[in-house]
This record gives sequence, C-alpha cells and structure tokens, in this order.
Amino acid sequence: MNFVTVKKADETCVGIMNENLTKVLLLQQAEEAMTGHKTIPASMIDCIAAGEEFIRKVNQLLDWVSAKGNAESLYIPIEQVTLLSPIPRPEKNIFCVGKNYAEHAIEMGSSADIPQHVLVFTKAPTTVTGPNMAVLNHKSVTEQLDYEGELAVVIGKSGRAIKREEALDYVFGYTILNDVTARDLQSRHKQFFIGKSLDTSCPMGPWIVHKSRIQNPNQLKIETKINGEVRQSSNTANFIFPVEEIISVLSAGMTLEPGDIIATGTPAGVGKGFKPPKFLQPGDQMEITVEKIGTLSNYIEK
Repeated sequence: MNFVTVKKADETCVGIMNENLTKVLLLQQAEEAMTGHKTIPASMIDCIAAGEEFIRKVNQLLDWVSAKGNAESLYIPIEQVTLLSPIPRPEKNIFCVGKNYAEHAIEMGSSADIPQHVLVFTKAPTTVTGPNMAVLNHKSVTEQLDYEGELAVVIGKSGRAIKREEALDYVFGYTILNDVTARDLQSRHKQFFIGKSLDTSCPMGPWIVHKSRIQNPNQLKIETKINGEVRQSSNTANFIFPVEEIISVLSAGMTLEPGDIIATGTPAGVGKGFKPPKFLQPGDQMEITVEKIGTLSNYIEK
C-alpha cells in the first residue's frame, strides 16, 4: 500500500495509489461511498495514529472497491491532483542520522570521521516540501547548496526504550527524503541545524510505502541523479547503524510518536565530496530512487 497526501481543488486528502501508480483512491470519499460515513481521518498523521484500525478499514475499503464492477471509476488519475509530501507538516523536527555510510563519512573528512555512535541532528518542520516541487535556491544566504538522498522511516506508534529486536514493530512505513543542505552555513555556524533547515530543504515522498511491502529496510538500493547524472549509488545494507538500532537509540530516553520521521543518512557522492565540488545550481533536476519505494523528483528554482 502506497499512501499519499494530495490536494484536489482546495481540499487536502489522504489517498492510496493503485497498483500501477497512475491513479489515487481518496480514502474518505471512497469510505463515504461505501458506508455513507467518513470515519477515516483527514490527515496522514491522524491516519497513522489510528494504527491497525486504520489499516483494517483501508483493507475493507479496497476489498469493496475491487468487488465493484466499476471499481476504477472511484480512482482519480494522478494528473488531476497535486501530490504533496505524505506528511505536509510534521508535528516535530525531522530526526536525521549523519554519516551513516562509511564512504560518506570519509568523503566529508577521513576514516577518523566514521562515527562510533549514532550521530543525530534535526531539520525544522518548515523545511518539508512535496514531490515535483521547487526547492528554493536561497542565493541570498548560501552559495553551497547540496543534495543528500535518503531512506526515511515513518514511526507508526508511540514507544520509549524500544528494544532493537522490536523496533520494526513501531514503523508505519518508508518514504524518500532529500536532506538538502547549505554546506557553507553548516561550516560557518559549526553545527547542522541552520544549514539543514532552510525553507523547502526537505523534499519528501512521493508516498509512504506501508511496512508490509518492505521486509528488510536495511537491504534497499538507493540512487541519486542530478540532471540525469548518477551521483550517489549504494545500498542500505551499507548502513553503519541499521534502522532497528537507530530507533532503539533515539527512543532510549525519548518517546517516539506516530508520524515522527527519521532520515537514515546519505551515501557517498554528495556535491561537496567531489573535487572540485558539484554544488546545486538554479534549474538543476534532482531524482532520488529507493528500491521498492519509487523516485522522488524535485528541482532547484531558477
């Protein structure tokens, strides 16, 4: 199941994509057609927080739709809606894991920079933008805008002191995230938050793939292209800290909640890692592909 948040006219809706990812079923509208009532929540965070009851209702709805002779009539062509970030406005900062691929840690410094413990920073909720949308070039504040393609984890239920062996039980699903970064701000301020939190610097989507579709998040191919050129190509099998460990460490003394987002780190091949560096320029097209999820596409405003 690929869950989306879309805008249709002036209404924001939660939906689910069809199998070939060309149409979307708006869940509240379809439920009303089936039962005469709307009990499915209107926001993705509320849907996630509803837990297994939400998934049960969605499966019931899909069974009803497939049993109807004109099931496809309930689906809307994707061209008739605007895809937003699956979670357009997170309730918290996005948790981000730094230097979670050894080769990326080395390209940003040396082997001495490979972390021994999970390195975490955050991005502000105002950074989030959707697929196919422009990322502001922020020319007035940075000359070193960079990309970072990442697998993102969406938490499905509250938990604290989560055991590593139980961590995936707390996941709702997975999406793609581009941790756009102003490298010069990062260096100047000697910390990550300002350089990571420029408006629109967190493209996310195009959907959340439910965890039932991804057996092992630590075994997914990941690739980033800039203007068609492959810049990053790796596999989450190369994580220093797998998803289970990240969740366990974050939750050791802090409650994780439904809708929390964890960016799991980026592979080698970021713009700053090239000699000379290949920073993003106005008009650049960015494509991040993660196996079993899809492709997140965005561009830098001209």
